[in-house]
Amino acid sequence: MQKESTNIPFTPYQKFVIFILAATQFSVILDFMVMSPMGDMLMKSLSLKPTQFGLAVSAYAFSAGTSGLLTAGFADRFDRKKLLLFFYIGFIVGTVFCSLATTYPLLIAARIITGLFGGVIGSISMAIITDLFDIHHRGRVMGFIQMGFGASQVLGIPISLYIANIWGWQSPFIMVAIIAAVVSVLIMLKLQPVTKHLALQGNRNVFRHLLNTISKKDYRIAFTATALLSIGGFMMMPFSSAFSINNLGLTQKQLVPLFMVAGVSSLIIMPLVGKLSDKVDKFRLFAVASLWMMIMVIIYTHLSVTPLWLVIILNILMMMGIMSRMVPSTALVTGIPDMQDRGAFMSINSSLQQIAGGIAAAVAGMIVVQKDKFSPLQHYPTLGYVMVSISMVGVFLLYRVSTMVKRKLNEKTV
Repeated sequence: MQKESTNIPFTPYQKFVIFILAATQFSVILDFMVMSPMGDMLMKSLSLKPTQFGLAVSAYAFSAGTSGLLTAGFADRFDRKKLLLFFYIGFIVGTVFCSLATTYPLLIAARIITGLFGGVIGSISMAIITDLFDIHHRGRVMGFIQMGFGASQVLGIPISLYIANIWGWQSPFIMVAIIAAVVSVLIMLKLQPVTKHLALQGNRNVFRHLLNTISKKDYRIAFTATALLSIGGFMMMPFSSAFSINNLGLTQKQLVPLFMVAGVSSLIIMPLVGKLSDKVDKFRLFAVASLWMMIMVIIYTHLSVTPLWLVIILNILMMMGIMSRMVPSTALVTGIPDMQDRGAFMSINSSLQQIAGGIAAAVAGMIVVQKDKFSPLQHYPTLGYVMVSISMVGVFLLYRVSTMVKRKLNEKTV
């Protein structure tokens, strides 16, 4: 399968593309992720119940998913650079609105606006990666792109918590908007047009293109696998800070080193997993990582008051499993669509990922119970069991995706 080509170094321009897409991922992920560490702060300052906070998180996800579905039919009819810029600028505007929100209804509205634009950015980025890098190099690329997740924890979340403690929970959104504005200028000036897919489009009706993409069996299997993996992955996230403070006995200040160390570990793990996934069978790597994650999730969700050092170690071990399954699964899924369908496929895939995440956050909000602002969260272990059960089904579906990719590689180069 052309493994000998995996060590070819990237060109300077390819390195820039990886950097700029990682930067967009950093800003978009930080905008979404920052809701989790500020969860306890938001729930206390706005007097929110777990169900309300779950809806605040899922509002972004549901609007992002809806936006992705609405734009899927158009995703392959434009220069991907222009499409990325349009939605990224809209994301910046939505993030500014989040910083201006002073009530729960305004926050919900701002999160919906941000999601309408931010939810499409990831799929456009994945389409650009799939167009510019062959599948034998995508593991490495995904490893670097996914570093945006780790960087958001190492730099973004600790800084966000710090300035939120000084200027209020709205201030991190201002920081995200400023970062995104700088990145958008770099995209505008340095990123070259991505238009090869336009030659394959013909005069297809956009709605027919969307329906045609959904109708393909291989695509539907990949969509379902992505959705289930997202539901499992998002279950614990919205209440991680509230669980750490109210159940594990940590303080707001201790959240900073907790998230920072977890982020540093992600920055180290992701590139290593990316390189490894290009050298070994991607599904086997994913299966081993999933099993490890399931074990650690069960252990972590059953913790009570725990010293910070032990929470950090267990958090790193759990993150190893979660991060190590993201890279190979994403790389495998990108091997499914044909070039002329990639934009639509990635948009639909991203939409289902966002909607699944929204469902996970909303369901988690219904499972978790808190008697008052300072009481421990109840039924958190139930989230762990649900997450593990869904992940088991996800492993089976990704096995089918892996089989389809191998079959496709035998027929032609992806």
